[in-house]
Amino acid sequence: QVQLAESGGGLVQAGGSLRLSCAASGFTFRRYAMSWYRQAPGKERELVAATNSDGGSINYADSVKGRFTISRDNAKNTVYLQMNSLKPEDTAVYYCNAVGPGDWVGAKYAYWGQGTQVTVSS
Repeated sequence: QVQLAESGGGLVQAGGSLRLSCAASGFTFRRYAMSWYRQAPGKERELVAATNSDGGSINYADSVKGRFTISRDNAKNTVYLQMNSLKPEDTAVYYCNAVGPGDWVGAKYAYWGQGTQVTVSS
């Protein structure tokens, strides 16, 4: 059974930091691209950061470049999102996403976690 379990969300003041984790199970993690998305109230879900299966290709939304860092540990089947210099506009539910096998090209499967709430107060 595929599971993506996000953790690490919470309430933080503007300028603070949080580290999100997504623990994966039920599929071959090292063969999947991993991404973090977020969805704020009344807005569409948007891509925040993405990494390919070996971590060699990473992309960020312009709004988080220089503040967020995505990383993965294939030995622990976990992907992380380090969020620094948080702003109120970063408030959203953050979702973990897995696509593969074989990264995004020709991927057969896409999995989603349940999400974790991040709230940044001003």
